[in-house]
Order: sequence, then C-alpha cells, then structure tokens
Amino acid sequence: MCLILFGWQAHPQYPLVVAANRDEFLARPAQPAHWWHDAPDVLAGRDLEAGGTWMGVSRSGRFAALTNYRDPSQQRPGAPSRGALVRDCLESAEDTGTTLSRIAAASNAYAGFNLLAFDGRSLAIHESTTGSVRHLSPGVYGLSNHLLDTPWPKLRLARERFATALADLPADHRLLALLTDDQTAADEHLPQTGVSIEWERRLSSAFIRAPGYGTRCSSVLTIRNDGVVCVREWTWDERGELFGEVSHRFTADLNSGTYM
Repeated sequence: MCLILFGWQAHPQYPLVVAANRDEFLARPAQPAHWWHDAPDVLAGRDLEAGGTWMGVSRSGRFAALTNYRDPSQQRPGAPSRGALVRDCLESAEDTGTTLSRIAAASNAYAGFNLLAFDGRSLAIHESTTGSVRHLSPGVYGLSNHLLDTPWPKLRLARERFATALADLPADHRLLALLTDDQTAADEHLPQTGVSIEWERRLSSAFIRAPGYGTRCSSVLTIRNDGVVCVREWTWDERGELFGEVSHRFTADLNSGTYM
C-alpha cells in the first residue's frame, strides 16, 4: 500500500476501520482480494510476481498491511519481498508485539517499510527505518511512504476526511471518494523524498496516475464489535478507471483466541 487511513477504536461499533490505496507499477501482475488456496485462512490481494500481499485479513480477525518507505538511497537490489511479511502477520499465532519484534530483528534485510499488525486485541506498527515497534492508542491515523502520521499534504487531508467519514458507516461512499481524490499538492508543500519534482507532484495526490505507475486498487475494511468483517476492493485500469470490484463478508472465529 501507499496510503492507509485507519481508525482504531475510533467508532463505537467498529473497532477497526481501514481505507487504503495500493500504488504500483502497471506492468506488475496482481490478483484482487480472495481467499488463498495455499493459505485458506488468508483473505488478501496477491502480488503475482513475488507471491506476497500488501494488505489482508484472516478468518480469526487478524489484519496486516504494509507501505514502502520512499527513499531511493535505501533501495536494496536482491532484497526479499516485503509482501511476505504481511502473510507472516496474518498466519502468526503470536500477539502483535511479539510478531513485529521478531520481524524487526531481521528487517534490515529488506528495503524500507512500515508494517501494521492487528491480532484482535491490539494494533501495532513496526517502522523498519527507525527499528521501532509500538502499540497504538485509540485514534485516527494516516500512513504513506514515510513514518506514521508524517504531515504530507495528501495524508493530512485524507486523514481529516477519513475521520469525518466514520460517521457514515456502514456506508463507505465518502471513504471511496477520499481514496479516489486525484488533486495534487502545490509545489511549496511537496515533501522532498529523493525523487524528481515531477514525481513528487504525481505522488502528492491520494489517487495516482503516472506513466507506467498508479493506483491499482482501493480497499475499505471494517471489523465490527460482533466480529463481522467486511472487505470491499475496487481495481483500477491503466487510465485510472474502474476495472473490477469484489466484496467479502464473514464473521471472525471468536473462539480462536485471536479476536476481541
């Protein structure tokens, strides 16, 4: 993912709400969210190049999502795929702190990333560039290709809109609207992340259209107090137009010990 907005215990009926965009090279093949044949308890999209995923949820109510950290100087040719880390979190039987601490011990082998993990009781994040693992307090957060809540223009605006849209749940039209906002930021507000000014402009919108690169899918996930999990995902073509939509609804296994 390249943009994740999430509310943790910020709504009386939905302890976890997530709205996210996956930005990727258009030529990289992927599958929309589905139940995996080789991991039947995992519901996630799939990167068909490396086999991992960017965001997913399990039948027990576990959730995980990852964003890349934008810093060209930290590229590591030949490094393992970060998408495998999301699967690790979803299939783990450990609590989030233990899972992320274990991953953090080896995260230097990967290019920079941020990894969110939820075990049904707590939500935590590992930022590989700082080495930190921390549990998050209730609230509304935003994550892009830098540290949690870094005040990039698109993140500030999207987070504000996300917080307001929570009142509409279970309707998700305003969540989708903020994910498909293609307004770019003014040059004076652009971050400096080591890419050209042209790319800083292109990447400054929530929804990205760029040569050979762009927002490939948008996702909304909710977990209700009674364990009902809903996932909606919209897939976009190379022009940024709707190509497909999937939705999934199930009840997390409350007897598994991994959900609140």
